[in-house]
Amino acid sequence: MATASITKKRGTGIPAAHPSKTAKAPSLGKRSASQGGAPRATPASLKKAKSTHTKVVSMPGRFGPWGGCYVPETLMAALEELEREYEKAKRDPSFKARLNELLKSFAGRPTPLFFARRLTEKLAGAKIYLKREDLLHTGAHKINNCLGQALLVKRMGKRRVVAETGAGQHGVATATVCALMGFDCVVYMGTEDMRRQELNVFRMRLLGAEVCGVDSGSRTLKDAINEAMRDWVTNVRTTHYLLGSVLGAHPYPTMVRDFHTVIGREARAQILKAEGKLPTAILACVGGGSNSIGIFHEFIPDKKVQLIGVEAGGRGQSLGDHAARFQGGKPGVLQGTYSYVLQDEAGQIARTHSVSAGLDYPSIGPEHAWLADTKRAEYVAASDREALEACKLLAETEGIIPALESSHAVAEAIKRVPRMKKSDVLVVNISGRGDKDIGILRENLQLGS
Repeated sequence: MATASITKKRGTGIPAAHPSKTAKAPSLGKRSASQGGAPRATPASLKKAKSTHTKVVSMPGRFGPWGGCYVPETLMAALEELEREYEKAKRDPSFKARLNELLKSFAGRPTPLFFARRLTEKLAGAKIYLKREDLLHTGAHKINNCLGQALLVKRMGKRRVVAETGAGQHGVATATVCALMGFDCVVYMGTEDMRRQELNVFRMRLLGAEVCGVDSGSRTLKDAINEAMRDWVTNVRTTHYLLGSVLGAHPYPTMVRDFHTVIGREARAQILKAEGKLPTAILACVGGGSNSIGIFHEFIPDKKVQLIGVEAGGRGQSLGDHAARFQGGKPGVLQGTYSYVLQDEAGQIARTHSVSAGLDYPSIGPEHAWLADTKRAEYVAASDREALEACKLLAETEGIIPALESSHAVAEAIKRVPRMKKSDVLVVNISGRGDKDIGILRENLQLGS
């Protein structure tokens, strides 16, 4: 499912709450841009966009001009069903109670907010707190969303789940909830990522999932999503696509975000208890953007709290050497949503690179695009080497081995903290643990005997 740059056109639907002047959404047409035609319209519940130069139209699924629903006709009924069921579930006390019970007793919430005393002392600047999503069952934040969607699958009466995975953490979380609920589970994973994340491949299979290697394209996350979507199109009546990030067609970016906002709600209460004030800044890595939007969302109204997303700077600034969408990305449609996309001059999707499989993706969630446009959040990049060294430093100073994805956020904290006042407070979201990355760390770090 390739894409091309979308020519800016008039007559787009933009929510009044999130106006943006920097880009316009592609006009709504009959077919998906990812299928080689004009973009498909959003689900029936969305208000029809009016063709006007000035009027701003409120549309669910839009963040400024970003987002929307650009998919084949065969998926529209499934997306409409998912949206309806999610809206009902949000208003259902029994759904919320069951999800909260599972998050507490099965996933292990709330996760602690840990004061990194030795790292703070070493950097001699702001206080550093770590939000420990790495301590959740399965080792990452992904379980929050997987439990929520699994409960929706039960409500819809489906028995088969497909998913994509890059670093393997979403695949493991999906396999875990499918085992818990008794669903058939198929996880698509690029063969390059399977090589990098052998441990997680074994974990998924141990949990009863079928892991299908994808050998097309760059053999990474983008290609895994393509295959998962093809499976879903073929088996849409019996199958749910458990998408793992704030990507894809509406309602996924909103729904996945909502299942992760528990991170920010907890962090807010915890930092107020620990410090008696809100943090100066919050840092999180950004691939598709689920862990970052999960912790950011609660703080968006607090203008004095800096929100800093850290992308994969890879091995260089040339196209193909990184996965930093805000450093060279252009507006385009990829895999169901309109956002910033790394693409060449012909509009073809560019290859990406990151030492961390979970950040190795050419687009970014549409809400992040809006946060960047409105300058509510800042997006920077950390290189492979910086992330590797940050992982090593956190391990040596605090006894915590973060995932290489999370290490990008730690790397940016290491840069910033010495320049900040000692009265400042920084919260870093440790979205996952680094067990899965031991092989990569062994290949890339020179450690003493």
